[in-house]
Amino acid sequence: MNYEGLIVRSKVKIDKDLLEKASSLKIIARAGAGLDQIDIEEVERRKIKVLNAPEGNRDAVGEHAVGMLLSLMNKMQTGDKEVRNGIWKREKNRGYEIGGLTIGIIGYGNMGRAFAKRIKGFGCRVIAYDKYISGYSDEFAEEVTIENIFKNADVLSLHIPLTEVSRGMVDKKFIKNFTKDFWLVNTARGEIVKQADLIEALDSGKIRGAALDVLENEKFETLTSIQKLNLQNLVERENMLFTPHVAGWTYESLVKINEVIVKKLRESIGKI
Repeated sequence: MNYEGLIVRSKVKIDKDLLEKASSLKIIARAGAGLDQIDIEEVERRKIKVLNAPEGNRDAVGEHAVGMLLSLMNKMQTGDKEVRNGIWKREKNRGYEIGGLTIGIIGYGNMGRAFAKRIKGFGCRVIAYDKYISGYSDEFAEEVTIENIFKNADVLSLHIPLTEVSRGMVDKKFIKNFTKDFWLVNTARGEIVKQADLIEALDSGKIRGAALDVLENEKFETLTSIQKLNLQNLVERENMLFTPHVAGWTYESLVKINEVIVKKLRESIGKI
């Protein structure tokens, strides 16, 4: 291929094999936020510039994460299902308030800050940990250590990219570090949370409920037998809420992502 630029929207793998066939490539633009399908190490070795557009769907992700947490804590998914089936059970569907809780955020980039900005309005304390940056305390969240998250969080919301470090991060050992039983929201990447360990934590009550926009394996036709069993276990629980990886997938974000990528491309093309 003689192309100097490549724009990708889907989860197409940009790996060493593809890059070896694109000797003229100088820039890759990802029309979205996540870069986990790109071999960053190989791209950097070849001095290829990489652009993405988290600014384009951060508002959508922030709103979606808040919506999922509200739905989960107020049992909206079960209440809706029951009413549709002629069942009217008020006490069973009594919910919990967000106000007064401590909301823990891991990852305080575009997505984490967008979530903090919205959830802060509910009258809760918002604390955030980010391994890669510092000095990010603002009017929405307080910068803390991971130990502070473990000690104080009533809710944990994940807003980190998928890397070799974060893959499987939320496992049995990680979950046991929390002082309080907590609610989990994941609008980041499914592979960050080990589903088998999530099931164990739900069984014990350590995780009070979980809202997942992403799964360990989102291609249902490729699920292993164990993955099928784990997913079935989760979907049968009333304290689980799912959406199909659409947190950043709004009509508005579609436009904004394109605008951001075009702007960044225009700014970058003359510099490579």
